[in-house]
Amino acid sequence: MIFALILCLAVLLLVAGFEMLLVLGVPALAYKEMFYERLPDAAVVQKIVGGIDHSTLLAIPFFIFAANLMGSGQIARQLINVVKALVGHTRGGMGHVVVGGSMAFGSVSGSAPATVAAMGRMVYPELRKVGYSEKFSLGLLVSSAETALLIPPSITLIVYGWITGTSIAKLFAGGLGIGVVLGIAFSVYVVLQAIRDGVKPMPRMPWSERFKTIWDAKWALGMPVIILGGIYSGIITPTEAAAVSVVYAILVEMFVFRALDLKGLAKITEDSAINTSIIFVLLAIGGLISFFVTLAQVPAGIISFLDAADAGVIAFLIAVNICFFIAGMFIDPNSTLLILVPPLYPVAMSFGIDPVHFGMLVTLNVCLGMITPPFGLDIFVASSTLNKPVTKIIAGVWPFVIVNLIVLLLVTYVPEISLFVPKLIYG
Repeated sequence: MIFALILCLAVLLLVAGFEMLLVLGVPALAYKEMFYERLPDAAVVQKIVGGIDHSTLLAIPFFIFAANLMGSGQIARQLINVVKALVGHTRGGMGHVVVGGSMAFGSVSGSAPATVAAMGRMVYPELRKVGYSEKFSLGLLVSSAETALLIPPSITLIVYGWITGTSIAKLFAGGLGIGVVLGIAFSVYVVLQAIRDGVKPMPRMPWSERFKTIWDAKWALGMPVIILGGIYSGIITPTEAAAVSVVYAILVEMFVFRALDLKGLAKITEDSAINTSIIFVLLAIGGLISFFVTLAQVPAGIISFLDAADAGVIAFLIAVNICFFIAGMFIDPNSTLLILVPPLYPVAMSFGIDPVHFGMLVTLNVCLGMITPPFGLDIFVASSTLNKPVTKIIAGVWPFVIVNLIVLLLVTYVPEISLFVPKLIYG
């Protein structure tokens, strides 16, 4: 009864519009007072601080900083130009540029909202110019950005790896494969829509001009090479790669492209610090929630319930997808991970599910949550960036939600899709 009241308190705080810090923190502290009143307050503080006392998490502020640097400078634009030179002339060309550009920007940012903001300003006018409808253009921009949560360096995968202790490098390898699969699925839909709308391809660019575009973008292309090449070769860790990406972005934007001055750097630093603080406050509260989940033996209770119901791995995976899908409709990705992964991950391991496969399933669900109303974060980012009504953006994302669900179904029940690249790289 008391537990139900605490759960209702969390729901009321969420519906009332309180910040996620309070939505997660107040019920957690109430749970402590009701069930573990003898637990010293110092232990609570220790768990909160311990929630962010992990070197792996250093990658998050660095990648956020690097993403903001690139989105404000020339690196993002040059990456898009390269994609345009390579696929712009194909059927649905500009749509493929959006998908490929989002994947390219995601490969150096790890942030879906940053991808929406950077891509939206640059490619939305061009999508409309070549003949795509407003609804489709908005839906494509918002949805394609979700590949940034899968393509390394994904902040979502870093958080999942921190919660579960799974190798970040292996998660990045799995995310690369699933990100490509999701990108291909979106591109197939782009082709169908281009045929339906009669959108003509852009003029084929001569090879000499393509080579020139690629050469001009050599500094921009150096970023994903350093990040992905360094991580997969074992030369640097993901955290070190994040730090290197910041230094590289500052040097290139300030001294090569001259697109950034000290005043701009200070503003980007301030914005990145604010974004980082928001995430780390949630992660700190998540450490406390995980502690109480363990004390309450929630995973053991779930396993006992599934055993009593004679439910197998298929039923469990369906339940996981439903839980994450519903949660993603109302709360942000990091909060979703902090609430659901601690109790569900041990159950997944008891069924013999590979941690990388489970991570891909979780991340794809988080991708869905970012574009699913009523509170899909990327919908509101696109609305503010492009000054478009939220209702129009929501109308445009539904076909892509269906595409995403099809990919999720495949990834859920065909683990080899998630594990192919990690096995290829790490054996």
